[in-house]
Amino acid sequence: MMQGFNWESHKFEWYSVVGERATQIRDAGFTQIWLPPCTDSLAPEGYLPRNLRSLDTKYGTEQQLRSLIGTLRENNILPVLDAVLNHRCATHQGNGGKWNRWEGTGMDWGEWAITNRNKDFMGEGGDPTGDEFWGSPNIDHREPRVQESLCEWIKWLTHDVGFGGIRFDFSKGYGGEFTGKYVRACMPEFAVGEFWDTLNYGQGLEYDQDAHRQRIVDWIDATGGICTAFDFTTKGILQEACGRGEFWRLVDKKGRAPGVIGLWPARAVTFIDNHDTGSTQSHWPFPSNKVCMGYAYILTHPGTPSVFWDHFFDWGSDLRKQITGLLEARKAMGVHARSKLEIVAATDSVYAALVDDKLAVKLGHDNWSPSGDGWKVSVSGDQWCVWTR
Repeated sequence: MMQGFNWESHKFEWYSVVGERATQIRDAGFTQIWLPPCTDSLAPEGYLPRNLRSLDTKYGTEQQLRSLIGTLRENNILPVLDAVLNHRCATHQGNGGKWNRWEGTGMDWGEWAITNRNKDFMGEGGDPTGDEFWGSPNIDHREPRVQESLCEWIKWLTHDVGFGGIRFDFSKGYGGEFTGKYVRACMPEFAVGEFWDTLNYGQGLEYDQDAHRQRIVDWIDATGGICTAFDFTTKGILQEACGRGEFWRLVDKKGRAPGVIGLWPARAVTFIDNHDTGSTQSHWPFPSNKVCMGYAYILTHPGTPSVFWDHFFDWGSDLRKQITGLLEARKAMGVHARSKLEIVAATDSVYAALVDDKLAVKLGHDNWSPSGDGWKVSVSGDQWCVWTR
């Protein structure tokens, strides 16, 4: 997957920008692209949705969106919807003069649709089923009328507008069982949740992150196992390992990968950065001089890897060529989400692994190469190398 936008994309005619590069994206080997939130929003980036039925945004008009989706599908690229369902900014004031009603939107809700904890919005719904997002009304997903209208909305966006995958924003905000319900309403080809939880820290990042990744796996289980999740555990460990040269972090106590890919690779979506962690927000960026080393890891390992738009298009031709080379090696060797991973070395100075016994990867400054016949260097960079046979 490619994340097909960044935090500043709303400042451009973005649907046109992506459409113009569809062929290049296809030829590089991407099979799906995550598009920015496509509904009317109080904030230009799209993450404070308001009128969910209006598809005219700062990224472009509904007509331009439908045209882009058609172009992507013509190039066999699955368009992925960014669904912001945890919270919704109201269109009108209701009880107490608070912004807690929606009128004239085709999805007209009242105070009954809002959870009851945040006094700023005087919601009359039930208790939250996840973490609170304090900036706007949090939606009560246990309310049957909310469930019914969101299911219909998602069906419209997939069956009519043409999205084929869904990315669920702020998945910690409501129970995973509701995400499962929304996925089953339209049965997209791909679904992924953003369950962004804080890793375990002591004096620094702790070695053992089993509890962190288990919370992500528990959320996947709550969806009924029908949804994948972004592997925040792998991101946190990998950027620490690459940035500090602490490659011993890249194996757990049982010899497995330490992130979600070590437990349930078929449900793990790996990534280096996104519009929150990187871009101009830079809340938790991967070390910039180790980004390609990070891609050498996720693009050769099990799980479903996601490449950030900025890294592919904006960080220069050298990085783009190396990412493309890694994508080609992955495809040529048939590496997939469930591929078999064998970790050969994980020390202070080197990490090495075999994938399906057809691809080998090394990170770090120590010398290492795979044993046996038939191996050849496929692509390499600063302190990393990938072999295939």
